[in-house]
Amino acid sequence: MKIKQFTPVVVALSLALITAGPIVAQQEAAGPQDVRIEHDLLGEKAVPADAYYGVQTARALENFQISGRTVSDYPDLVNGYAYVKMAAAMANTDVGKMDAETRDAIIKAGKAIIEGKYHDQFLVDPYQGGAGTSTNMNANEVMANVALELTGHKLGDYHVVEPHDDLNMSQSTNDSYPTALKVAMLAGNDAVVAEVELITAAFRAKGQEFLTILKMGRTEMQDAVPMTVGQEFHAFAAVIGAQADALRQAERGLYVINMGGTAIGTGLNAPAGLAERTAVHLAGLTGKPFVPADDLIAATWDQGAFVNYSSGLKGLAVTLSKVASDLILLGSGPRAGLGEINLPAVQPGSSIMPGKVNPVMPELMNVVAFRVMGNDLAVTLSAHHGQLQLNAYEPLEAIAILESQTLLVTTMRALRTACIDGITVNEDTLADDIERTVGIVTALNPVIGYDKATELAKEAYRTDKGILELIREKKILTEEQLREILDPVALTGLNP
Repeated sequence: MKIKQFTPVVVALSLALITAGPIVAQQEAAGPQDVRIEHDLLGEKAVPADAYYGVQTARALENFQISGRTVSDYPDLVNGYAYVKMAAAMANTDVGKMDAETRDAIIKAGKAIIEGKYHDQFLVDPYQGGAGTSTNMNANEVMANVALELTGHKLGDYHVVEPHDDLNMSQSTNDSYPTALKVAMLAGNDAVVAEVELITAAFRAKGQEFLTILKMGRTEMQDAVPMTVGQEFHAFAAVIGAQADALRQAERGLYVINMGGTAIGTGLNAPAGLAERTAVHLAGLTGKPFVPADDLIAATWDQGAFVNYSSGLKGLAVTLSKVASDLILLGSGPRAGLGEINLPAVQPGSSIMPGKVNPVMPELMNVVAFRVMGNDLAVTLSAHHGQLQLNAYEPLEAIAILESQTLLVTTMRALRTACIDGITVNEDTLADDIERTVGIVTALNPVIGYDKATELAKEAYRTDKGILELIREKKILTEEQLREILDPVALTGLNP
């Protein structure tokens, strides 16, 4: 690896040009041995000697003590940055700007981070001003120091691998941050879609289990016409499963990246061909079909891909919440409500009412869905509030989208394993509903006629008797005729 030589003149010129990165780091000549002194535009600063981060991360830790979280709480984003820095190093070598030894050191560092190492060094608060610069520099500094250590050099020996000159070569926060976020979102989407498919399969399995059990369908909370419990659960499976297709469609916008655009999309300091080579290498590293944007200036400030994908997560949340609310309603009671299904009891429900068990898992799904809807609004507000050639609010979009992905994955899994898989049906309750409901009269229209059916309905309401009870009393139909009418296949259009 070629050692970079910095003369006093070069250092002075660099400071005059206001390059924000660390120019040189040195071990403290005197005093405590548990720190090293690093320098940047604002001066020198002590950094823990064993820290893989550097001076700019240290400043960000002082400036942004906001949420109690760190970027390491979003491992897909950390890994996304590792992939981006690796791809950029490979592309810079392709165009003759970086030597192979430096590239290999950066790749080695990136692989270590993707394996889960050094994540505890990504310490900046995800809530930050500056469009993600603190996160980008945290990544640059950590990867530089990991590369140094893995190649036998001391932490902070930036004459060998430098956070700005090497890790940020031909880049800006303004192209590396959104690209790393897209890598992270795609990884998260794989997990979301996988869990959508599992919960869809769980509802489908219950649909088969309950396929021929008759119940009353309801519209506007009033008795409508018969259906089967299986049809109801198959419908749950269908609407949730469709969200997987919607999310796969929404992720297509995340394949388009603005690497090579640097600060505002004009490509200042990025060699010709870098955008294309970076996309090729990033695709090879991640297995995702990344391509450079046709218009890098537009891609640097446009947030359409993030808004569209976040809307997809909201769509999934809305669907899951509606289904969860239906489960709560269908299981209500158990004796003074609908009581059609039994939700597994997972914990006592009241500190004062003995024996009460609440539908906590579907309620949890509601809670998380509300949060995802709120996160989507945060993405919308962030996207519209950008100014001119950059949107400085992408860090909030990252927090919102990555949190929504995580919450949806874990909550769908919890709902599936602790609720859906254990649902049973109260067949006696459903059979009694069919016997007593007036809604069944609609199925008799073709046999006894509309006028006669209307008379029966009125009498049923007046006498508080069921339609079937009146038919038997009046001997309007035989039991054999009733069995034919009430056959689940004939009554519901069921296709077993």
